[in-house]
Amino acid sequence: MEEALGKHYIIEFHHCDVDQISNVPEVEEVLLNAVDKAGATYVSHDTHQFDPVGVSAVVMIAESHFTIHTWPEKEYAAMDIFTCGVMEAQNAIDYIKEKFQADHCKVTLLERGT
Repeated sequence: MEEALGKHYIIEFHHCDVDQISNVPEVEEVLLNAVDKAGATYVSHDTHQFDPVGVSAVVMIAESHFTIHTWPEKEYAAMDIFTCGVMEAQNAIDYIKEKFQADHCKVTLLERGT
């Protein structure tokens, strides 16, 4: 069997702190710190504040990307991490779960390019 070209983590954070996932500055800070916690190499990022609520953000990393979309009205955040390099994605996931005060998260891992 061929080695996977990349790993794609699909993460769902449930019952998040609404204040933490409602606006760009908080989400952006958490996401950028998560990149650092994973040991990934930052390239660039962009964010968008939805009206009336919700945030979308993407961080391009040398290894691929982190993205997140929040639904404060549902206390929910959906995230994905794609990596074709070596990094500690679980460190980022654990950090975000703690910062968003999510009561649980579900992680699905897909091996891509096999």
